[in-house]
Amino acid sequence: MNFFKKIFSSEKKETLDKGLEKTKTSFFSKLTKAVAGKSKVDDEVLDNLEEILVSSDVGVNTTLKIIERIEARVSRDKYLGTDELNGILREEIAGLLSETNSGEASEFEIPANKKPYVIMVVGVNGVGKTTTIGKLAYQFKKAGHKVVLGAADTFRAAAIDQLQIWADRVGVPIVRQQMGSDPASVAFDTLQSAVSQGADVVIIDTAGRLHNKVGLMNELTKVKRVMQKVQDDAPHDVLLVL
Repeated sequence: MNFFKKIFSSEKKETLDKGLEKTKTSFFSKLTKAVAGKSKVDDEVLDNLEEILVSSDVGVNTTLKIIERIEARVSRDKYLGTDELNGILREEIAGLLSETNSGEASEFEIPANKKPYVIMVVGVNGVGKTTTIGKLAYQFKKAGHKVVLGAADTFRAAAIDQLQIWADRVGVPIVRQQMGSDPASVAFDTLQSAVSQGADVVIIDTAGRLHNKVGLMNELTKVKRVMQKVQDDAPHDVLLVL
């Protein structure tokens, strides 16, 4: 598919294929067992296929769409053999991906009454929050928006310096304090600075944390509460990076 060719070089595609080989083998092995002894695609085969897709982390909504598409083909073609199921499955998944990618993505418009538009980025350690912020900042600036970054990850060593590097690369201002500073204080200063500069977008970096760490989750609540002293509806978006 052309969409993936644009994203992956041949080397990256080869690496991805190797990484997915075990998952692919496991999936089709389960599928082969599910249709063993069956000559046609019937309700039982579809139920088994649905279970396999969900257990393979395809996702419930996507699984239901795939099953609906295969059911439609069974109804239309009257008879489909189980030996055709692998090919049909590939075709329907490819069709689903093509439809998802067919429309042009509309440009993000910042609401006129929400400037600066505040995005707080959260997630566990090591998922790429800071890198994501750098890429978002680049895209927003490229679209003509004035961006300010807030280095509120004051816990991880070098997190502030890493965000500074991204700010320098993109060419946007950053508000930072010393490591160990209060993240809420950094967020507060960032919003105040953004308002005074007439910025369009504020992106706040935060330290990695697990959802079951009550103290750290309460810290996020504090960051939000303090930002609302500057802008009462901030943050406008909380971006979870996985």
